[in-house]
Amino acid sequence: MSHKRRYLMCRPTHFAVTYRINPWMDPSAPYDNALAISQWENLRQTFLGLGHTVELIEPLPGLPDMVFAANGATVVGGRVLGVQFRDAERADEAPAYASWFRERGFEVEMPKHTNEGEGDILLAGDMLLAGTGFRTAHASHAETQEVLQRPVITLQLVDPAYYHLDTALCVLDERNIAYLPQAFSPGSQAVLRQLFPNAIIATPEDAAVLGLNAVSDGETVVLAEQATHLAAALRAAGYKTIGVDLSELRKAGGGPKCCTLEVRSS
Repeated sequence: MSHKRRYLMCRPTHFAVTYRINPWMDPSAPYDNALAISQWENLRQTFLGLGHTVELIEPLPGLPDMVFAANGATVVGGRVLGVQFRDAERADEAPAYASWFRERGFEVEMPKHTNEGEGDILLAGDMLLAGTGFRTAHASHAETQEVLQRPVITLQLVDPAYYHLDTALCVLDERNIAYLPQAFSPGSQAVLRQLFPNAIIATPEDAAVLGLNAVSDGETVVLAEQATHLAAALRAAGYKTIGVDLSELRKAGGGPKCCTLEVRSS
């Protein structure tokens, strides 16, 4: 069932690919800032058209990846766990996002261990799926459970192309997910099969266009329009789909979910 969501986004005013902190990024390749803004605006309008609330944080110069708002915090039940980035290039995003929440009356707990927000921490029903292996430290998972007060399931990522959990797995609703099995260790694959026996299995081709970096409200899934097999599988399972093109932002390793932080007040 669809629920109206509250999302935080950041306009890619300063988007650029000037460094390399994941396999998708190539600073020598051309990028188009104006196209990135246009594609992002289409995503924002898609959310508004679905009846969701979209709030904006001010983009800061010198932080080209600040557009990836999902990495700014994890918010569950009005509790906010701030972030600590692995890479120095993104470090200044953490206090900017924390300030946004504090200014709106949220109490923010800043982490002692590296964690990159909803990039690696995804709410699935009553539990949190937490990725580790590339960005978010395993030690942060206990901290996440303590702050957000939900059981945490650790999932080991093994493919550098899928460096965040939200590039390899999408929470569709409170009961189901879509994911790419080979992005996970054998033990984590077994856990996912046990927890989600009816999961939608993505193809490598879907994942390679960041098709799993999608946003679901429980009824409609907004995903990369290039992920045609995944979209068909979602529709066959009863979900509606809306395809969007974020090809410019994908040059930095981001898709619809990367651009979208859910603000769960209750």
